[in-house]
Amino acid sequence: MKVLLRRRGWHVKRPTMADIARRAGVSKVAVSYALNDQPGVSEGTRASIKAIAEELGWRPNSAARALSGARAQAVGLVVRRPARTLGVEQFFMEFVSGIEGVLSGRSYALMLQMVETHQQETAVHRRWWGEGRVDGVFLVDLHSADTRVHAVEELGLPAVVVGPPGTSGSLPSVWSDDGESVREIVRYLAALGHRRVARVAGPVELAHTAERDAAMLDVCREAGLPEPAVVHTDYTGDEGARAARRLLIGPDRPTAMVFDNDIMAVAALSVAQELRLDVPADLSIVAWDESPLTRVVRPALSAVSRDIPAYGARAAEALLASVAGERVADVREGPARLVPRGSTSPPRTGTG
Repeated sequence: MKVLLRRRGWHVKRPTMADIARRAGVSKVAVSYALNDQPGVSEGTRASIKAIAEELGWRPNSAARALSGARAQAVGLVVRRPARTLGVEQFFMEFVSGIEGVLSGRSYALMLQMVETHQQETAVHRRWWGEGRVDGVFLVDLHSADTRVHAVEELGLPAVVVGPPGTSGSLPSVWSDDGESVREIVRYLAALGHRRVARVAGPVELAHTAERDAAMLDVCREAGLPEPAVVHTDYTGDEGARAARRLLIGPDRPTAMVFDNDIMAVAALSVAQELRLDVPADLSIVAWDESPLTRVVRPALSAVSRDIPAYGARAAEALLASVAGERVADVREGPARLVPRGSTSPPRTGTG
């Protein structure tokens, strides 16, 4: 019920002692005794009350703020990726800059935390919400069937999904049509004369990876190309280089490769040079998400380009509207557009 009320624009309060007392069928005094480990209730009642408090996401220091209805003036972003990738991957830094551009103008803060599992992320959300630390959260790197969405819905925590709407449940989503971008890349490479096209992708469990995988297969069939080789990695340069090397020394060496981020594409350029392959005559390279890295290497890398700070800004605007109790519709960004540069050309005669 809490989710339905929030979606219709009603205010959803954080859990209070009164909520716990109502659920447990006891008085607020009994709840206070149980949660503060004071005498006055049986051990069985104490255990039951604590279990209900944990289920509702209540924390002791949330009581005053929850009773007063005050807002935290902060929103949260939990990222389940190796911390080292944030320092080198352009997307998240630009995305956060777009979020901050909106939040700072409204005196809101952004809480950022790194975790290793979705279970840890849900625990962070529960703690932040119960302690009154955030008014809402962004959900990123969605999986096809993502337990975080259901957990956030049950908490009644305002949230915006950054990913395809099919993964967002009842939550509003902000998303870009990655499938259309993949189609543009492959059609361009096919028009140049490439027939052996490979893709070095991100983690297979991510929803946007699955969307790109499906689009790659479809467009290759449409263009009459052989089924593409697709290798899934963790987005790091080391894994991108390893995947590129494996493909380039294989029996059906691709003449064009598409990478799911700029770091892996730059790493592949080094691998091509290591193998004494000419880029672009022997190998064309396309990177996902243009960055300073794609422009400073030689040859400069063809890349898909989009306004990532604007993407983050729209996600922030959607989340603050949801926090305010407004009904928020899905926000569809336009697809990223291909920017050809020196790393793509027709394949060397007889190798396409």
